[in-house]
Amino acid sequence: MINYKNKQRPEKDMIFGIRAVIEAIQAGKEIDKILMRRDMTSELSRELFAALNGMQVPVQYVPLEKLNKLTVKNHQGAIAFISPVAYQRIEDIIPGIYEQGKMPFIVVLDGITDVRNFGAIARTCECAGVDAIVIPTKGGASISADAIKTSAGALLSIPVCREENLGNALKFLVASGIKLVAASEKATKNYTQAILSEPIAFIMGAEDEGVSPDHLRLCDEMVSIPMSGNIASLNVSVATGVLLYEAVRQRSIVDAVIG
Repeated sequence: MINYKNKQRPEKDMIFGIRAVIEAIQAGKEIDKILMRRDMTSELSRELFAALNGMQVPVQYVPLEKLNKLTVKNHQGAIAFISPVAYQRIEDIIPGIYEQGKMPFIVVLDGITDVRNFGAIARTCECAGVDAIVIPTKGGASISADAIKTSAGALLSIPVCREENLGNALKFLVASGIKLVAASEKATKNYTQAILSEPIAFIMGAEDEGVSPDHLRLCDEMVSIPMSGNIASLNVSVATGVLLYEAVRQRSIVDAVIG
């Protein structure tokens, strides 16, 4: 579901007008996403799509009224949101981690749209020493001011990789020797029983739907966190923290033995 809370973002984070958006793309500005009027078919709009060719920038078609709510300026049917950080590619991150002699420690967010959950997860990832967070181009939270605030600035320091095809990104992780572990309420294995001291990527899904079936099929293992109370599940940011710090605990034991 599209979240239109972007109307609360300051106008300094927006670019108005198709020509201005094209110029921003050509100048190398990091664009978070673009909102376009639903019936836009002009020659200039086709020029915009040509400029976007090969770029992982989501374009959302919205009614004119939505654009008008965002600004009183002449937007010409197009508004772009500037990302406060530069998104990276997981294919560029993993080789560098191995070159440093480290075991990759990755978190993949599958369908998590709440920016506060995103920010809280990023904060925990930074504290736990996670190397990168992977998010989908569409269907996930973006790096907004709220997300950065909730992350206590972690989103400004930890690499965030935005992938157009999350399945392909997961296949790349597998090919790179990284174990995929999904958190799932349906899993029969307790998370403490899993070996989490090797190169690993945790896949966390939205609280209502969980990790998508297609992505679950790519996983090496599914784990669950036991619940003793009446509530069936943890908030996804809390669940992420539980899993990350079990991995940190196991890694510290291995490091102590090797050291």
